[in-house]
Amino acid sequence: MSAQMGMGIEAGLACLPHDAEAALALPVVHERTVRVFGEAGLPADGAQRPDWLAAEVPVAMVFNGVSHAVMMATPDQLEAFALGFALSEGILDRADDCRGMEVHCVDGATAVLPPGVSAVEVRMDISVRCFERLKQRRRSMSGRTGCGVCGVESLAALDMTPERLPAKPWMAQVDAATVLRAFDALQQQQWVNAQAGSLHAAGWASLDGALLAVCEDVGRHNALDKLIGGLARDGCLQEPGFVVLTSRGSHELVRKCARVGISALATISAPTATGVQLAELAGVRLWGLCRSPRAVLYAAGA
Repeated sequence: MSAQMGMGIEAGLACLPHDAEAALALPVVHERTVRVFGEAGLPADGAQRPDWLAAEVPVAMVFNGVSHAVMMATPDQLEAFALGFALSEGILDRADDCRGMEVHCVDGATAVLPPGVSAVEVRMDISVRCFERLKQRRRSMSGRTGCGVCGVESLAALDMTPERLPAKPWMAQVDAATVLRAFDALQQQQWVNAQAGSLHAAGWASLDGALLAVCEDVGRHNALDKLIGGLARDGCLQEPGFVVLTSRGSHELVRKCARVGISALATISAPTATGVQLAELAGVRLWGLCRSPRAVLYAAGA
């Protein structure tokens, strides 16, 4: 696995194959002139300055020619995003259930989008077994950056009773000092957020707290899916380690981790009560409010 999966503004598309990268050519940030007020030394009517804003584009997930979901996302690491989404949503059981993938830009006018807004389709060929299962429970989802369970068609479809993960002998090593060590390193690797200030990050850390990979996105779910997809692609999902997230510990993030076998999760903000409940059911070790020198253990894990 590469030391970085989030490579900053200039290399934001580095994880895509050259053909996909050429097809996209979408920036992850946009420059805009803004007027700033209230700083010391500024005149009463403010001052104009250049600023950077995070890009946010519709990304359609298309399985065997059928569009299943549209998520608003930062337009980089989209192959990892699509694979992670398919795994964490239970569409695929394993990474090799995806037999092929193509990333395409979609003309804004064709997609009936406002002028200047781009869109992307990620087209995946998946196994017959997974596609038949998807058709049986298919739903139409419209995702937004703050989404939780967008498009679920019934309460039964929430899938709030996860299978319990097997006990991990290394679980106790994911202690407060280790978790905080990973968070201390996380901010330094959020290069796009350093420019735009509006992105979440998901990182993968080893049992000594070393941060091995970081993914950024305007959506916390998307950042986690990008990380999951990269780990799955590199065959690292089953290795000892834990996820750190610049978000709250909500139930859907815990559920995504549990579904792909990730047994430990730490978040910078507090979890929800349902997030803790799902972590206890799934045997996920859940840390929250991880702001040095303090961290809170909400669920011990299996």
